[in-house]
Amino acid sequence: MIYEIATIQVKPGVHAEFEAAIAAAVPLFKRSRGCQSLRLERSIEQPDSYKLVIGWATLEDHTVHFRESEELQEFRRLAGGFVAGPSHMEHVQVVLTGF
Repeated sequence: MIYEIATIQVKPGVHAEFEAAIAAAVPLFKRSRGCQSLRLERSIEQPDSYKLVIGWATLEDHTVHFRESEELQEFRRLAGGFVAGPSHMEHVQVVLTGF
């Protein structure tokens, strides 16, 4: 599995609305090819900073199939208005699990 990690800065004071938008987007991801998991994490030290971690079966499921999908456009429509600026995104693979 490949994990997409998107670091997202949101506008101050819109945390509940952003989190609700991500919750509303869960069905979009569930029906996307190769999407296997999704979680949203909020920074304790920087409360306007979130990490959206999405598990994909393959890199192409994200970089090709999802990026060309209507689901991505709908996700942007739901959550985009709460985002403060460009997000940083990277893909990672698990190489060691200790617990």
